[in-house]
Amino acid sequence: MRATDQEQKCRRRPYRFRIFESDRASLSMHPWALPTNVTRLCRTRSIVTVNGKFPGPKIMAREGDRVVVKVVNHVTDNVTIHWHGVRQLRTGWYDGPAYVTQCPIRTGRSFVYNFTIAGQRGTLFWHAHISWMRATLYGPIVVLPKRGVPYPFPKPYKEIPIIFADTFELKVKPGKTYLLRMINAALNDELFFSIANHTLTVVDVDAIYVKPFDADIVHIAPGQTTNVLLHTKPSPPDATFLMAARPYATGPGTFDNTTTAGLLVYLPPNASSSSAHVKNLPFFRPTLPALNDTAYTTNYTGKLRSLASAQFPANVPQTVERRFYFTVGLGTNPCAKNQTCQGPNGTKFAASVNNISFALPTSAALLQAHYFGRTKGVYDTDFPDTPPFPFNYTGTPPNDTFVTNATKVVVLPFNTSVELVMQDTSIQGAESHPLHFHGFNFFVVGTGLGNYDPSKDPKRFNLADPIERNTVGVPVGGWVAIRFLADNPGKCMAFRLVQCIWLLCKELDVTCMHACRSLVHALSPGSAHELGVEDGVGGQRWGAPQPEAAASAVRSPQMLTVDHHHLLPVLSASSSVLGVLYLSATIYLSMTKVFEMSSAGLHSCIRFVLELRFRSTK
Repeated sequence: MRATDQEQKCRRRPYRFRIFESDRASLSMHPWALPTNVTRLCRTRSIVTVNGKFPGPKIMAREGDRVVVKVVNHVTDNVTIHWHGVRQLRTGWYDGPAYVTQCPIRTGRSFVYNFTIAGQRGTLFWHAHISWMRATLYGPIVVLPKRGVPYPFPKPYKEIPIIFADTFELKVKPGKTYLLRMINAALNDELFFSIANHTLTVVDVDAIYVKPFDADIVHIAPGQTTNVLLHTKPSPPDATFLMAARPYATGPGTFDNTTTAGLLVYLPPNASSSSAHVKNLPFFRPTLPALNDTAYTTNYTGKLRSLASAQFPANVPQTVERRFYFTVGLGTNPCAKNQTCQGPNGTKFAASVNNISFALPTSAALLQAHYFGRTKGVYDTDFPDTPPFPFNYTGTPPNDTFVTNATKVVVLPFNTSVELVMQDTSIQGAESHPLHFHGFNFFVVGTGLGNYDPSKDPKRFNLADPIERNTVGVPVGGWVAIRFLADNPGKCMAFRLVQCIWLLCKELDVTCMHACRSLVHALSPGSAHELGVEDGVGGQRWGAPQPEAAASAVRSPQMLTVDHHHLLPVLSASSSVLGVLYLSATIYLSMTKVFEMSSAGLHSCIRFVLELRFRSTK
């Protein structure tokens, strides 16, 4: 049968990769196969890394590209990778939350993540999504616009990712414009960031263009990204400038008040200038807000507005079909026998939403249970829409602070327009709570201090150009209102509290509550599943969860790395032909010999098989 012109066009796309293969003997001695010794600030520590790098490798792609990453686990703990901010349209199995959308990858096993970055451009990042491995397993994702589509701001001279969790020296030339792609990969801390004697222009947050505005200090919460333009001085200044970040801390407990710093250094105008001359230049430090400066944070976040142009519209739901009012904060649980707990009166702290603290399912993963239609005994669908016990949320806390442990979910039919108000509480002390959605962006239509008033506050909602993002902070002693369309079947929405409690997740059409806890077993995946009307794709087939590769399968190839360790050429994509980006990065990430990829029904021509012929180094 003769292939169509469209299919022929797809097959003519050139893909060339240079891969190195290691045999088991060399792998057992190679530092990539073990926790890596990393030296920072004259200190050396052994940590878990990806491809021996900290931070991990950078993924470069264009809007519309397909990204394929094979993760091979060579450490003794289970691992998964979450692609933070990627919409994962109909590729929910590849989102990464352990025991929610996938089984964790066990020692000596592998898993291939295969997804398309659709309708997104900007800065995102990836990180481990199990236990505390996120502390060292993370790296940037840079998504460029489609070829021929310019930025809606002046083209920068150079683009530089900056991850808040790394040491950094930024070398610049005078009279240039740099795009700094900033990522807060910290576990808990919201941060203030500033560069001495320089003003930054904010142009993008969470891979969403914003109406540009100038700021001397940027506020960025854990999991958020911010792109800023740095305009360097027209001539080389006789000075060196400090880049500094320190926490915005609102909780009553102990916190880290460390100021982390990097250097902004102007390159000398000619090669004859010595490095000693640069070191002897005057040194300028920025002025950062106080650790608890909520007024600055409120003023800064209030300036964020979606671009809301014809090319990049803000499609805010103007009407709402489901409304939710969720209280978030810390409660208590009884302390287990023979344990020492740090809560009030010997109790244990427990984060909760509407007084429900997530209990991990014991018989099946949440997505797996929904996939096979075997939810009984795994989760219940009666999660409360409003707080079951109303009280003065930001005033005097109630005497009874115990929470209910349960696995409860909210069922949302496909394409439901949702309004969700998140209310901080002062049960164990008010504080700001970063919130992140998996698989969805949302619009921040309103925010305020004190208790939310449903009769007055909606009148002040911004439904014209509210900021769109995937991560937001619930203000200390206040509330935030968001709207979104539940239009992504197979995806997972999640909240995250500062105490590392992940509070929302999603299966096909089910919003579920879950916590970041670690188990030691893996759940077996299954076969294809026929989706119904409520999933929004009635009559179509959605691929089964991918099984782990057995140890024997990992052996050939055992570990494959790109020749320069972390970055491969970016393949562009037109509207009808998706590019493919392969990254080889181990926990090791590597690549398989054969991939079969499809665009999940988006384009009939994008179904093809690539055979990669590996060159042995034996």
